[in-house]
Amino acid sequence: MHFETPLDFVESRTYDEIDVGDSSSLVRTLRPEDVRLFALMSGDMNPALANGEFTHSGLFQDFIAHGMWCASLLSTILGTQFPGPGTVLVDSSLHFARPVAIGDTITVTVTIGKKFPRNRHIVLDCACFNQDHLLVVSGSAEVLAPTEKIRIKRKAMPEITISDKYARLQVLVSRAEGLAPIDMAVVHPCDRESLKGALLAAEAKLIEPILIGPEQRIRAVAAENGLDLKQYRIVNVKHSHEAAAMAVTLVRSGDAEALMKGSLHTDELMAEVISSRAGLRTDRRISHVFLMDVPTYPRPLMITDAAINIAPTLAEKVDITQNAINLAHVLGIAEPKVAILSAVETVNDKLQSTLDAAALCKMADRGQIRGALLDGPLAYDNAVSLDAAKTKGIISAVAGRADILVVPDLEAGNMIAKQLEYLANALSAGIVLGARVPIVLTSRADTAETRLASCVIAALVAHAAREKQKLA
Repeated sequence: MHFETPLDFVESRTYDEIDVGDSSSLVRTLRPEDVRLFALMSGDMNPALANGEFTHSGLFQDFIAHGMWCASLLSTILGTQFPGPGTVLVDSSLHFARPVAIGDTITVTVTIGKKFPRNRHIVLDCACFNQDHLLVVSGSAEVLAPTEKIRIKRKAMPEITISDKYARLQVLVSRAEGLAPIDMAVVHPCDRESLKGALLAAEAKLIEPILIGPEQRIRAVAAENGLDLKQYRIVNVKHSHEAAAMAVTLVRSGDAEALMKGSLHTDELMAEVISSRAGLRTDRRISHVFLMDVPTYPRPLMITDAAINIAPTLAEKVDITQNAINLAHVLGIAEPKVAILSAVETVNDKLQSTLDAAALCKMADRGQIRGALLDGPLAYDNAVSLDAAKTKGIISAVAGRADILVVPDLEAGNMIAKQLEYLANALSAGIVLGARVPIVLTSRADTAETRLASCVIAALVAHAAREKQKLA
């Protein structure tokens, strides 16, 4: 007899209920998170299995599972399905015939081969086949069968999220693969993280850094932290203010096509950028975008403006929104969904952010904002959660699916971004748009990895600008 998996209950088969020839099966598909979770649980970080860049020769050419992952499926079927709860594994012998790759669907079947009345032991023949009916694992298992009938309600397994920020960073870096490095003026990189971030981006072939600041200080930081400055160009200036002015000069002369903030205050750098005499202004309002990769959200999330415009007017929000939409296009999102945030999802004449949201949506309808779907006002929960939107009866193509969050003011945006970074382990990148060139603008507390991620975005924006100039 073949026993099916019960849906609502876990039920054992006692020794007396089991006959030779009885069988049961279990089906599982290998997911990338299964490999990572098994590696973390077992401590087996064998690069042949856990590193997607590693390739084997011969049969083992795919990103594969630990062999014991299939063995664990045998344990699962024995302990929870057949014979079920109360089963004790006594002995096993397994042969691994071929690897299991990501996406393979494995059918595990156990069949009763022998019964031993003297000790109530049972020997089961075990076989695992993939979706192509090829044998993956074969062998046998000897178990002590349950002595009592056990029937318990099946419990839902808890959801587990594996937050691997480094892996997400590598995926982001790979988006710029094949692009030539851009010349980037790095302004006052006089602490470990700002200098290391620039050098990491250089090693990833994203940028050719021009290090601007007091040369002795830059070299001292490099020496203290074991950083190799190699052949990188250093422009020696006396202090941070002079470094900011020199960086803007290099951009205006065509020697650099991007800026990167180092260990100086944002106001000091941006004062030079927005200078009416010799800055980098365009006819577009300058604004900042946080690009966040949040483990618990299914798509990249952009937050704007959380660093430049303190309390933007409606007219300024138009440019802020369009800047973010243009960035989304660069990142390959053809029609981004833009949520205009407020504290509520209804228009209220006493809450200016709701009036601005309604106006922005109508301006998009009239073509004053282009290239995206807009909706607002939306509260934060309605913007990022389909369940929250449905509960409140919001019917919208944007609600619960937002790619871009346009916040009412800098305080709200900065708090959202920092909460996601520090409490949700989000990978964060910061970029200033609307100037002549992209500007990597991160907090002085940000890590080198955050600065590297921001350089990826700057490189993509700079190359998009090159292509636009070619077509002009």
